[in-house]
Amino acid sequence: MGDRQMTLVDASSWIEFLRGRDSAAGQRVKTLLTQGDAAWCDMTLVELWNGAQGHIEKNALEALEEELRLYPVNEQVWASARTLARRCREKGITASTADIIVAACAANNKLSLEHCDSHFEKILPVAAKL
Repeated sequence: MGDRQMTLVDASSWIEFLRGRDSAAGQRVKTLLTQGDAAWCDMTLVELWNGAQGHIEKNALEALEEELRLYPVNEQVWASARTLARRCREKGITASTADIIVAACAANNKLSLEHCDSHFEKILPVAAKL
């Protein structure tokens, strides 16, 4: 993992991959996994486990937990998330708390973010200025 540029993968793209959907996001996740560049954060894991369906998805999540780098939602990420939420609200951007936390985690760790959630198109430019 050393100097590799990891990519934080949002739950929206993980779902495409885990459910075997023939989508651009699912293919991007597959490529990131193959290259060893996929990562996730605590918030994403909570979202995925909360929505996990059936043994195949649950087994896949368990296997991925053994392999993937986990970026914690630590004190710095929480502080960034609060700032990001405030700045988004000031700009009239409404986003879920989970998306705010994931974007803050990516920004805090200087990671790119893989997603297929249109909310991030509005959040990420704000997060880039954290």
